[in-house]
Order: sequence, then structure tokens, then C-alpha cells
Amino acid sequence: MSAESIGTRNPPPSGMSPGGNLALWDVEELGDELVAYHAIFAPLFARREQRHWALKYNQGQMLELERKSIEPMALALEGGDVQAMQQFISEGAWEDEPILETHRRLVAETLGDPEAGVLIIDGCDFPKQGKDSVGVGRQYCGALGKVANCQASVVACYASDRGYTLVDRRLYMPQKWFSQEYAQRREKCGVPADLSFRTQPELAWEIIEGLRGALPLRWVTFDEHFGDNPALLDWVDAAGLLYLAEVPHDTRVWLRRPRTQVPAAKGREKLCQGEPEAVRLGRVAQQLTEGDWRCYQIKEGAKGPMLAEFAFLRAVAVRQGLPGPDVWLVLRRSLGQKRELKAYLSNAPPATSQAELVRLSGMRWPVETAIEESKGELGMDHYEVRGWKGWHHHMTMTFLAHHFLLRLRIRLGGKITSLDRVPGASAAEGCAPSPRARRRDGHRSHPKNPAPELRCLSLSSSQHLAST
Repeated sequence: MSAESIGTRNPPPSGMSPGGNLALWDVEELGDELVAYHAIFAPLFARREQRHWALKYNQGQMLELERKSIEPMALALEGGDVQAMQQFISEGAWEDEPILETHRRLVAETLGDPEAGVLIIDGCDFPKQGKDSVGVGRQYCGALGKVANCQASVVACYASDRGYTLVDRRLYMPQKWFSQEYAQRREKCGVPADLSFRTQPELAWEIIEGLRGALPLRWVTFDEHFGDNPALLDWVDAAGLLYLAEVPHDTRVWLRRPRTQVPAAKGREKLCQGEPEAVRLGRVAQQLTEGDWRCYQIKEGAKGPMLAEFAFLRAVAVRQGLPGPDVWLVLRRSLGQKRELKAYLSNAPPATSQAELVRLSGMRWPVETAIEESKGELGMDHYEVRGWKGWHHHMTMTFLAHHFLLRLRIRLGGKITSLDRVPGASAAEGCAPSPRARRRDGHRSHPKNPAPELRCLSLSSSQHLAST
């Protein structure tokens, strides 16, 4: 059995440096490793043939194939059967949740860190041509960076200083799919009859709530698509978790808590006369002086330090036009002439170190990279199934494949280089990084050309793919 060597890895589109390489020195026993890994999940498949095709499916996802849909995988596998593999994914009577529960238990063993573990929520979209795939519709497609015909989903990635992997997913069903007009499509795609419409932030909360006790974590992070939803932030806070949420520049806060009153006549709380209105975050940033900004090194990347300027303020969030919770306002601006601004809110306690908030602001790349790896190396976006069950089955199998490679990397290579690459995010001396460092302080919300970071193990010899 051979392995494709890892060359120089390019940084993910966010500009943040990957945590380590899948550098393998001895993969002769990879086939046995995969069989042993699959044996952990085998009892959760009710039938012998399901166990057989589950192993075959993961083997197929690790082949050196341009496209990893079922037919090319089945044709490349020894003993592959297109119809049987299609049935296993599209209609197989096996439950995803018990398998995902075991997957998360293994992830906790592999990566678990109750102090530094982070759950990262992101969107994951799949462009589609036709109208028959479950949940498909014309909507914003992050994979293309524009409105297009696609399936949309919400995914969760768990990351610690040992690595990162995907741990849960929800398929977003546009509201029109619950109309009478779509009744036949729902039935044809096998959409559960009791499923109701949920927004993407609601799906995100459903994921977080389900993972709260399954993985050791303190922090949850979001991009502004989710951070712009105050209800989601309050749900996370009520669950006893800390969040760092990117928010739009037009988000409003108070820099001191305004006085409110409840008039006796109307009985509805309102701001006292003369109290200032909340101010937009973009305006707050404009009013800061140069002395309010401090240069921090977010990470030590493979191509140099990643630096940005930060300002930290305590603020009061707005809830329905009134003062809400006390929060950290974290403003981050890139270096150079453009000075791109990002804003974050966090429910972290007042004593939270600024270095910790800096670290969390740089924790977008693990989910971006995990999605890119799963798509580019494991065929997560190559599926051709159209139904509800098939989509969920395929995503589950992809999660298992990604975590298998992560476990193998850790076992053979020891502890992966830290996500931080340094003991902690620290204030930089001065603020004059090299042009290369300036270019690296970017961010990607919707990649148009994702470049896979995990160079998948190549199972090119069919003699090693026979089931045991």
C-alpha cells in the first residue's frame, strides 16, 4: 500500500496556517488500520452486508480518483458493486446517530481538551444542477460565493491543539420545501414527515445543544452569518458556554450601560430621557485613537508570523432596542493600507485575557480546512444521491474517513504541531510586519476555489482493498 507524500502545504483561504501535515513514514499496514477502525463501528450496522459496504465505502473515499461518487469508487474497488453501494448509501436501513455518537467519543479521545477545545460552526454548501435533490434551491452558495442552485448545510468542527475534524451536520431545508407545492418532492426525497422549518442559526443551536456533553469544550465560535443572531448567542450563553462571534459592522452596542425606566402608564421598559442611543461598531472603531490599538501575533505560520492590530472594550449588547448582556467587543484590523476591520462580541468574563480572545479570533481556519479536505480529498461534495437518507449517510461516512486519517497521523507522527504554533497569542513588538505577513492576515467566509490541505492516503493497490 502506498501513500501520497505531503509537499509544501499552502495556507487555507483564511490565511491561517494549518496545524500540521499528514506526514507518514510507514503506511504499509494502512489496510489493517482501516479494518480495525471500521470494526469499532461495525456492531452499529444491523446487517452483515451493511458492515461490508461501510468498509468498502471508506476505502473508496481514500482511493486516488478524480471523482469519488459511487460508480467510480465501486469500479476501482476489488469486489465493488455499484448497485449495492448505491443501496447502502441511499436506502440502507442503518441509523446515523449511533455511529456519530461513537465518532464523537473517539474524537474526544483523539482531540479532547476541556480548556482549549473549540467548537466551530460554519456553513457548508453544495452546488447542484437539477431540482430533485433534497433541500435544493436558489440561495447563497458559499462554495461559489454567489446566489446559485445548491444544497446548504450547517456543520460543526471540533479543534484543539492536536488537530481538527468535523463532528456534526444539519441539512438546511428552505422554507418553500414545506409548502404544499413541494409535498411530492418531500415524499420522493424521504423527508421526515414531522420535520419543520428551522433557520440556519436554529440548526446551529441544535448542533451545539447536542454536542455540549459529548465533547469537552468551553468555547464556540461563529462567523458573522451566525454571530448576527442574538438569540443564538443568548442560547449559547445560557448553556454555560463561551462564544466569540464575528458580527457585522452595523451591529450596535453601548460603551456604558444606559439607564432605563418602566413608565407606570405603559409598563414597557425604555431608555431614560437623555440617554444615548447605541452606536454602530464601525463607528466605534473610527473613534478609537492609534493608542487604543495594539499589535498581536495571532499565530506563527509556516510562512511567517500572522499579525493584526486589536482593540478591546467592554460593552453592552443590544437586545430588542434595550440594554442586554455585558460583552467584550473585540476589534481586529489587518495591517497595511487597506486595514480590513473585523468585529467580534464575546460573553467571556471581564478577567479573560486579551491573548485568549486573540487566539479565538484566529480559529476560523480549522473548519474551513476540514471542509476543504473532506471535499477535495474524500469526495464529500461528489455524492450523487438525492434523498434525505442518502445525504446524511454520505456525510456520516465522510466524517469517519476524515477522523480515521487524523487518528493515523497522530498515532504515527505523535502530537501534531499546535494550532497556535506558539504558547499563546502574544503582543508583537512593534507593528511593522513584512509584506508577506500583511498578506496573511486575511479571512475567507465563502471560498470560490478551495484547496485541499489534507493529502489523503492513496490506496492505489487493489490487492490491499480486499475485505478481511
